[in-house]
Amino acid sequence: MKRLMNYLLHGILYIAPLAITIYIIYSIFTLIDETLQKVLIKIFDFNIPGLGFVTLILFLILVGFLGKSFIARPFNLFIQKTLERVPLLNLLYSAINDLFSAFVGKEKKFNQPVLVKVNLISNLEKLGFITEENLELLNEKDKVAVYFPHSYNFSGELFIVPKEHIKAIDLSSTDVMKFIVSAGVSGWEKTPT
Repeated sequence: MKRLMNYLLHGILYIAPLAITIYIIYSIFTLIDETLQKVLIKIFDFNIPGLGFVTLILFLILVGFLGKSFIARPFNLFIQKTLERVPLLNLLYSAINDLFSAFVGKEKKFNQPVLVKVNLISNLEKLGFITEENLELLNEKDKVAVYFPHSYNFSGELFIVPKEHIKAIDLSSTDVMKFIVSAGVSGWEKTPT
């Protein structure tokens, strides 16, 4: 089951960076659902609700399997070379691809949850994720890049933070992300008091 979920995530990863994922998936779902329902009604005189959704999930798993197994490198090279010719599209594609890779790719970036002191006077702290520890390119040796996701939103902010203001958290990245995105409503198991 874990392997199928992995293939499903890779299927979405290969389709999503094209920035029209929602349109493609909706179009495929509509086409498959309408076609299958028409065939079922014509042949067997009944329809099965949700058959298009199940077929779409199987299609995404197949795309993930094929992409990971056979066509990943040539497909990525073709897409990258094509997009390099269109500057704005290249910028959008690389940003979306990096974002999806950070969540589900091999180089997961949100795996170091931290608590950052953002106001020294009031001891205000914020949860985030270290995304880069080596900032020599910015000429910052004692600082790291920390991403702070927004609650109830698919966005966030990147801050360059002094290392002494960061405290590592011994919690699962997934639980911390759920906690932040849900504005503290969900995440880790809460013990009754």
